[in-house]
Amino acid sequence: MIQGDDADFQALMEKITRDRGFRCASYKDKCLRRRIAVRMRAKGTFTPSEYAGVLDTDPREYERLLRSLTVNVTKFFRNWDTYSAIESKVIPALWQLPDRELRIWSAGCSSGEEPYSIGILLHKYAAETREPARLESVTILGTDIDGDRLGEAERAFYAESALGDTPAALRERYFPQVAGLHTMLPDVKRLVSFECNDLLSHQPPLEDVHLLLCRNVIIYFEREAQDALFKEFHRVLAPGGFLVLGKVETLLGEARGLFAPVNARERIFRKV
Repeated sequence: MIQGDDADFQALMEKITRDRGFRCASYKDKCLRRRIAVRMRAKGTFTPSEYAGVLDTDPREYERLLRSLTVNVTKFFRNWDTYSAIESKVIPALWQLPDRELRIWSAGCSSGEEPYSIGILLHKYAAETREPARLESVTILGTDIDGDRLGEAERAFYAESALGDTPAALRERYFPQVAGLHTMLPDVKRLVSFECNDLLSHQPPLEDVHLLLCRNVIIYFEREAQDALFKEFHRVLAPGGFLVLGKVETLLGEARGLFAPVNARERIFRKV
């Protein structure tokens, strides 16, 4: 439990935003307090002002804090039912679009498992339809606020635990091993690039996106920030573009009129 009054905590939030550009006000208060309390205990501090002093004297603590505040739990093909629905419903529809350039954005991608998973499904579909040349027109961009995680994504070396949800056939085909770690098949790796991006800056890295995945991210934002993001997602999606959310996330308020469900159970929607 964080000691001190709300003014002390607010001052700490303003400091974090001022120093690192992390928009604390857009995140749910309970989530912030819980995660900051973990770092305070780890550093042996009891009040926000004490912890602010640690941030001033230990630059690495800021990196630990921001990593704690940005959720990085991910795996390849996490929640396989969602990927199965994407494989059966979304990718064939993308292949039929008149726009030959396919643009895919994985927002909040952490260490890259999600965009690489989509790359695998596209590569698999291109092989099945005997259209491998179509992959030359595919752009998959993974973005995250955590630069360290993006560095891991670019290196693309993963422990066994990252493949816990991956079907055996895909493991064997797409994940060669190097020095005891799993890496990506080069033909898939070249489909994916990464860029540092803060969703709350409202400066999307792509326009006319055909598939936008933002899973298990917006649940940590306040309602006002969620509403703004849904409007931004609707704007950047191409006509008929797909939006995929996390299993515990849903469209609220005005956003319900911006997207039609494709598979409500797996939180797959299409721009209307």
